Amino acid sequence: MSTSTVPGNLQPAKQGPSSDGFGSRVLRRVLTDRVTLLAILIVALLVAFSALSAADRLNAPFNVSYLSTSLMSLVPVALLALAQMFVIMSGRSGIDLSVGGMVSLAAMLFGWLVGPQQWPVITAVVITLIAAMLMGLLNGYLVSYLGFPPLIATLASSYVFGSMAMLANDRAPFADERIAATNALTRRIELFGDVAVPAHVFTVLLPCILIAWLALAKSRWGKSLYAVGTNDVAAKYATQPVKATRASAYVAAGLLSGVAAIVNVAQFASARPDAGTAGNGMALPAITIAVLGGVAIAGGLGRVGGTALAALLITWLNAAILISFQGSMGPRVQLLALGLVLLGAVLLNSYANRRYGLAE
Repeated sequence: MSTSTVPGNLQPAKQGPSSDGFGSRVLRRVLTDRVTLLAILIVALLVAFSALSAADRLNAPFNVSYLSTSLMSLVPVALLALAQMFVIMSGRSGIDLSVGGMVSLAAMLFGWLVGPQQWPVITAVVITLIAAMLMGLLNGYLVSYLGFPPLIATLASSYVFGSMAMLANDRAPFADERIAATNALTRRIELFGDVAVPAHVFTVLLPCILIAWLALAKSRWGKSLYAVGTNDVAAKYATQPVKATRASAYVAAGLLSGVAAIVNVAQFASARPDAGTAGNGMALPAITIAVLGGVAIAGGLGRVGGTALAALLITWLNAAILISFQGSMGPRVQLLALGLVLLGAVLLNSYANRRYGLAE
């Protein structure tokens, strides 16, 4: 994925400090190219925890087999991070707190169609994705056409979607043989030795990443989204369909949430009413990954490659933390780490913008 042709990359908008030394150039590259920074952080993470594993400081081996197995949790969180990327890029302090609720409701719909209704899986997939897009359209209409603040609109719809999911089957999951059979979609593919990667990394996640990149980098819609997120007033004078473009970002988020819901059902071989809201929910990790991937909170700036690498970094960081602590301490430290990463990502984006005058 080229870093020079995609609009909105973390590229300098004006000349930075006068120093042209090697160290200054390296620092500039690291701060302005989020893909480079994330690649460095991933390598550092792997080296550090591999050393701890070799020194027998962890509760389980931190090896290639463990890392490949942990990719099972990468797919849904990466899909929702892409969803947040589109919404945040659309501007107006865009954020979607309803992705967890959409995952829960879409998962229950998919489970109901496949299980009690015994519809073909392909048909159920299509209907579920259409329903998820309509959920996103509701958010987009509230924000773009009715002027609701994104935080309020998506918080309200999150409660609505989550409650509907709970009421759908009286808080009980849908689980039968037909639903359990969808687990084959997430089977592990053995590559070599004891290294096996979940199939949906190749069949779901990578195609979604490619389509998202093509939509942003190569389509008229992507250019319009960058323009609207950067300055919607200027975009309006440039005859860009501001309201429709911003609403479409929420529709895209709904579509990706629907894909994540189907993956969730297949992974757990059941449709759970709390699929996207259990624990700390899916929304906050997705927002953190999007910001870490270089998406500017103000909108108009984001990269698919950065978001994908940030999802991989957070997935492996969570996996490393899980085997570093015993009992319930691991999940608590994961949440702490997520908060620190979000804070650090926002500070880094702000510092890079001040130092190098990044385009917003």
